[in-house]
Amino acid sequence: MRFAYSIKQKMKIAMLLFCIMACTLLIRFLEDKSVKSMNESFVSMYNDRLIPATDLFYVAENAYLKKSLFEDALYGSDQLFDAASLKLQLSKLNLSTDSLINKYGKTFLVKQEKEQLEALKKGLESTVGVENRILAIATAQSVEEARKLYNNEGRESSNQTIKKLSALMSIQKQIAEELIKDSAFMVSGNKLYSSFQVVLAIVIGILIVGIVFTSNVVKINNEKFNLN
Repeated sequence: MRFAYSIKQKMKIAMLLFCIMACTLLIRFLEDKSVKSMNESFVSMYNDRLIPATDLFYVAENAYLKKSLFEDALYGSDQLFDAASLKLQLSKLNLSTDSLINKYGKTFLVKQEKEQLEALKKGLESTVGVENRILAIATAQSVEEARKLYNNEGRESSNQTIKKLSALMSIQKQIAEELIKDSAFMVSGNKLYSSFQVVLAIVIGILIVGIVFTSNVVKINNEKFNLN
């Protein structure tokens, strides 16, 4: 009877240990998944946020540089206006900007970014169109006429493009902040998993002690029974 009771108790403990082992494996799986997600998050932060943010900074720099070149050329001395030189400089900046924008478009973009990127592309195309018209008028007519077009359309077109660029940068910042929050949440989850593992280790230790104690009690009782 005592032997059967002992076997029954040991089976219960064995089942409990099996459940603990299963929980430990599950926690390990969740930890691995969490670490993988954190790694993907950090990679995305670098490839889809940090590098593109730097590229957008250079796009903005190009936009401000073009604006400065136009104003220096148009509002300097008429005799110093060199349409060919200005056109060459603008062409280089436009090529650089197009390259940066195409590179940015290949990164992971949320819906808001895609919409804002399309608006930025249209704004850049519009600005280039106005620039070409200003250069054409300055060459065919006069610098004074080119100034009028710049004042009426050129300056505003450039400012609108810069505003669209700023809006895109703002979205970049928001997405980056969300990635940081997600990473912080995953870190807190890993801490919880680690705490649970410590609890499981303590429970396993208590169960082992219980098994050893039960085995000793059964052994002593069997010895007493044999003596009687």
